[in-house]
Amino acid sequence: MSSFSRLRFFPVSFFAMIMGLGGYALALERAVDILGFPEAPAAAMLVLAALLFVLLALSYGVKLARFREEVIKELGHPVKLSFFPTFSISLVLLGTALLRYHPGLSLALWAAGAALQLGFTLFVLSRWISHTAFEIQHSNPSWFIPVVGNILVPIAGVAHGFHEISWLFFSVGVLFWLVLFTIIFNRVIFHHPLPEKLAPTFFILIAPPAVGFIAYLQLAGGLDAFARVLYYSALFLAMLLAVLGRRLFRIRFYLSWWAYSFPTAAFTVASLLMFQHTGLAFYRGLSWLMMAALTGVIAVLLAYTGRAALRGDICVEE
Repeated sequence: MSSFSRLRFFPVSFFAMIMGLGGYALALERAVDILGFPEAPAAAMLVLAALLFVLLALSYGVKLARFREEVIKELGHPVKLSFFPTFSISLVLLGTALLRYHPGLSLALWAAGAALQLGFTLFVLSRWISHTAFEIQHSNPSWFIPVVGNILVPIAGVAHGFHEISWLFFSVGVLFWLVLFTIIFNRVIFHHPLPEKLAPTFFILIAPPAVGFIAYLQLAGGLDAFARVLYYSALFLAMLLAVLGRRLFRIRFYLSWWAYSFPTAAFTVASLLMFQHTGLAFYRGLSWLMMAALTGVIAVLLAYTGRAALRGDICVEE
């Protein structure tokens, strides 16, 4: 199969890779300020994430122009539909990571990402409500992705002066996080287990409370009772997934493995901020542990993704 024809099967879920790398760049930036890490790795990871985003966006743009029917199929798919907001989330993340280096470009990317995120959220929710084919077994933790994107917006939105807009996005994210959390737990407890390919998406459960904690600190200006509820919810879910880890990490490689990256990055940043606000040695140790784990996760994912690409295992018909 030629490289051009492979674009027909180029998955929109590829943008989850940018979420992972962008989240890692943000974690490295926070580690510079809180743990005294050198600045260079954070800047290098941001550049890598930005370059890969441009490459993926161009590739998907060609797919949209030449294989429009495949894009329409993805928009109608009960699982793949939820990955379209990974594009807008990537813009928001890149804008957030750029804030310390180039505030003007940060604002442009953040504003574009926030506007697209709102549009994607309305589109996805309207499809869920008006569908005629979705069933309970189609639900899975990737359905959180449109929600997580909304909760991300305030992290840079407050810094750019958009306080009320940031509260809007945060409110929408928290509301639908709770709704979807109930749906997903009903699905995994009372129905058939998730297919192997979707098993890594369990890690997405960590993202809403972890990102919510980071965003709420920006909105509220400090650590309070609700912030603690969000952080400890994320901590407990991380503990639960650690118990399930043996099952999750023994499956073969799929692009869905990138679901390990962004939630891990979000919880790492949350732990760094918890140490910054409390000064407790426990959170310092946890921050170092999570930075090491996140670095290992990103390294493994990049290696496995590169190997899969060289073997031609990516962008093939399912």
